[in-house]
Amino acid sequence: MANIIGAVTTSHIPAIANAMANKAEETPYWKPFFDGYPPVRKWLNEKKPDVIVLFYNDHGLEFFIDKKPTFAIGVADEYHNSDEGWGIATIPPVTGESELSWHIANSLVEDGFDMTICQEMKVDHGLTVPLSLMWPGNDYGHVKVIPVCINCEQHPMPQPKRCYALGQAIGKAIESFDSEMTVAIFGTGGLSHQLDGEAAGTLNRQFDLECMDKLVECPEELTTYSNLDLVKIGGAQTVELNMWIAMRGVLRGKVTELHRNYHAPISNTGAGLLLLEHEMPK
Repeated sequence: MANIIGAVTTSHIPAIANAMANKAEETPYWKPFFDGYPPVRKWLNEKKPDVIVLFYNDHGLEFFIDKKPTFAIGVADEYHNSDEGWGIATIPPVTGESELSWHIANSLVEDGFDMTICQEMKVDHGLTVPLSLMWPGNDYGHVKVIPVCINCEQHPMPQPKRCYALGQAIGKAIESFDSEMTVAIFGTGGLSHQLDGEAAGTLNRQFDLECMDKLVECPEELTTYSNLDLVKIGGAQTVELNMWIAMRGVLRGKVTELHRNYHAPISNTGAGLLLLEHEMPK
């Protein structure tokens, strides 16, 4: 049985990559954000997970609005990044874990999740920024990544309840994999923000902090929200909370919060960070 050792949540704003490239981490604007990450990096370097299952949303690099799967999973041995037009540098190839990926994909289909299964898949800043944050200098070559993409751009989008169920099904699949490998789960994106339209610049700090509390203590309460609720409360892109909710669904055992950080605004976004340790269910 593979061992799910913990989880990390983080925002994945493209401006983060620009800040790192320009060595702006210690500037007054960015310092409160970057100061949250050393404890998470330390934990990852100590625990050395073999695999990261990473929930993210694609912003148009692999899936555009003309073809947008509800849920997609990569099953490749390697993933590549390309220029998205944000001015951020591309990163080295990301190593996949195809055997576990296929096991999860098959298990999900058996459990009623009609996944888009990608044997080739470009990955955008939703996946690359979190890796660069956790391993500065893109020193992530020792870890394998399984990308799980959730539609957060094109309606109709999966509801929080369905994303939580997806996470639970992935947790079940990982637990049934015949291996001693260790797995960490990343939930990326968010928190509250709206980037366009009349409400551009909207965010809700109080709601963000409440969501972080509930994610640890009572995640099922977050599944009572609809996507429309999230849009009204925190702005259109607050639906990226669904990646955090999916991550929490994977953790079916005892969860202990080890660290958190929150800072807003960063690029008109409420930027949250959580580190959760997980004890496998008996």
